[in-house]
Amino acid sequence: MPEAPSAQPAPASGYAPGAHREALDFIEHVTANAGKVQQRVLAEILAQNATAEYLRRYGVSVSSSPLDAVDAFRRCVPLVTYEDLQPDILRIANGDTSPILSGKPISEFLTSSGTSGGERKLMPTIADELDRRSLLYSLLMPVMSQSLPGLDKGKAMYLLFVKAESRTPGGLAARPVLTSYYRSRQFLDRPHDPYTAYTSPNKAILCVDSYQSMYAQLLCGLVHRTDVLRVGAVFASGLLRAIRFLEKHWPRLCHDIRTGELDPEITDHAVRDAVGRLLHANPALASEIEAECSKPSWEGIIRRLWPRTKYIDVIVTGAMSQYIQTLEFYGGGLPLICTMYASSECYFGLNLNPMCKPGDVAYTLIPTMCHFEFLPVHCSNANAEPSHRDLVDLVDVKLGHDYELVVTTFSGLCRYRVGDVLRVAGFKNEAPMFSFVRRRNVALSIDSDKTDETELHTAVSSAVQHLAPFGASLVEYTSYADTAAIPGHYVLFWELREGSTAVPASVFEECCLSVEEALNSVYRQCRACDRSIGPLEIRVVSEGTFEKLMDYALSQGASINQYKAPRCVRPGPVVELLDARMQASYFSPKCPKWSPGNKQWNTSKELLSIGDA
Repeated sequence: MPEAPSAQPAPASGYAPGAHREALDFIEHVTANAGKVQQRVLAEILAQNATAEYLRRYGVSVSSSPLDAVDAFRRCVPLVTYEDLQPDILRIANGDTSPILSGKPISEFLTSSGTSGGERKLMPTIADELDRRSLLYSLLMPVMSQSLPGLDKGKAMYLLFVKAESRTPGGLAARPVLTSYYRSRQFLDRPHDPYTAYTSPNKAILCVDSYQSMYAQLLCGLVHRTDVLRVGAVFASGLLRAIRFLEKHWPRLCHDIRTGELDPEITDHAVRDAVGRLLHANPALASEIEAECSKPSWEGIIRRLWPRTKYIDVIVTGAMSQYIQTLEFYGGGLPLICTMYASSECYFGLNLNPMCKPGDVAYTLIPTMCHFEFLPVHCSNANAEPSHRDLVDLVDVKLGHDYELVVTTFSGLCRYRVGDVLRVAGFKNEAPMFSFVRRRNVALSIDSDKTDETELHTAVSSAVQHLAPFGASLVEYTSYADTAAIPGHYVLFWELREGSTAVPASVFEECCLSVEEALNSVYRQCRACDRSIGPLEIRVVSEGTFEKLMDYALSQGASINQYKAPRCVRPGPVVELLDARMQASYFSPKCPKWSPGNKQWNTSKELLSIGDA
């Protein structure tokens, strides 16, 4: 297998320096030989996990020959979802150290933002995966520097955060994949590299108090105002949250810069120490920032506060595409760059054309990361259960076709359905480039939350019971993610059949809270702790509204025989129709319950509940 590029720091000048050239050559080699590389990767995964109970369960053995093992894998190993693997995952979480899924020890669990039974999924991982993630990160700047030379001449203001973590009964850490990476030696002990010089001190990133972390990182970014060449966060929603935070707290930040004294509300000693090394009284800088922030319009505020910025680095594909217009307003024309495609299960690939428009983003899957297979969408949508016999290899996908991503990883996931639907947009040598189409079964998403139709329907069905004492009932409903304001929030449109008694506003507010209480812990954490989602809203629409909605759908070519009211709609004519018939609006009166201290492991129901991971 081709050698991965070394992690040596790049020189501070010159186009495509040695380390960058090595990384670009690596990309060229593995994409030109994608089929052969994938065959080798699968053989390596099977050899590494030869002792795993899971592979033996399906008759996969490398005792005879690697080719026989690959053949047995292709013939016998089924497609699986998280629910299929959950009993095995529970065994590991509860302390079984035998090789169940992986031939190597499970080092920790990565908590996925997807949900199972209303809670986060636990993805087992091994220590080696941190090196594979680091490899993909090491390819980002060589690719980016081809389009924008000189990124080593300043700093990156990336707003990076960790979340609370917990431990399984067996003692393994359970935390989000980025929290795992930011706490790893690969990140904390990274060698000096002018291409990855961040404005945020590590201690500010590692602070679990999101307010103190955000305050400290923005303060350091403002102190380094003239050094910043790129601004970013992981998700578009995260960067917009930071801008909203800045809108609220810029006077205090300016005060700190003017006086050289950190706000006393920042009480974390490690954060105070790290920021104190950078913060010195600078009245002139404070006045410059104050002059920009006090203007009536914040259009172009990123470019105005950080004038050397060349681009904004955030994910704006999938659910995050709803934030593009708002980011363009604050960015003042700065390019919006999506660099990387990854998940808790595995890191996948890169955008090799980073200067493209957000709507044209396509990711090239790097063939060394895992073994990739693809389930044609017509199979995944069929009534019959899809089979591993329907799978297509990486090099055999067809241009313009849609597929669901299926991975086999070094950590022991075999033919795992990730849930992402991708479209083949082109090819880099033998390796396909995919645009992200959607998450399978996800109806609503504002931040890291993902709410599917089934979960939403269960929550709504429970909430409408509050109307029964008044003789009112729900005729029909739909929903959408309203991101016109920051933070965004869920909106439910309800058409009611009125009873003999008017329903008080307080009851509708209870309905809002009831829906929120019934949603998964990821949503509730975003609402109650991160405050990255606003209060849920119910908009009551007039009688006959959903008949009008059907009339509109039929006018657009829908079949009356197949029409059913959509459970989720997107901003546009449909939302405008619904809003035009709105009679009243109600919001959740308080945050739903969420407690970082209330971690339960309900092994009797084979369901893990990690509310704060």
